[in-house]
Amino acid sequence: MPLDQIGQTLASFYDDLIAEGVPPHLAALVRRVRQGQVDPAAEGGQADRFPAGSRPGNLAIVVEDEEDVRHLAEALLEETQLEVIGCASAEEALDVLQKRGGDVALIFADVRLAGQMDGLQLVRAVATLWPRTRLVVTSGQGVRTPDLPRDAVFIAKPWRAVDVLVEADLATKHPAPPVS
Repeated sequence: MPLDQIGQTLASFYDDLIAEGVPPHLAALVRRVRQGQVDPAAEGGQADRFPAGSRPGNLAIVVEDEEDVRHLAEALLEETQLEVIGCASAEEALDVLQKRGGDVALIFADVRLAGQMDGLQLVRAVATLWPRTRLVVTSGQGVRTPDLPRDAVFIAKPWRAVDVLVEADLATKHPAPPVS
């Protein structure tokens, strides 16, 4: 999926904000997330999927199309301080991010995913829209460093539990500084 289509997908529900050095559709999404204008109960009826009362920066999203691997990563991360949501596609993860972006401390994403976007496109979008989120990319195939956002981490498959737990710990104890 070309980058401009990703932007259009992210901006499909935003129409009219002006950006300062950022494409209008990305600036609109950032403003809406910062203003807390996204209500899980009102959008798609998935409020039960997003428990109330969670504190900011305590959510991990596992994005993996192989169900067994996704469940393994979810179970591992559930042993940390993080609340965990699993997604089979980047589009599903973006839906969660649109609702809970400010709560997301960690994205753990495979490169190959179900849907039109791959994991690299997802982490690039997240790096732009939610720059405080720790990004971990995984794959059974190598990934070139230039393909990753600057602060993203690559963990090769089969990954070791300790490597994933270290990244979860870093996401909760050493979050990126606020963006001004």
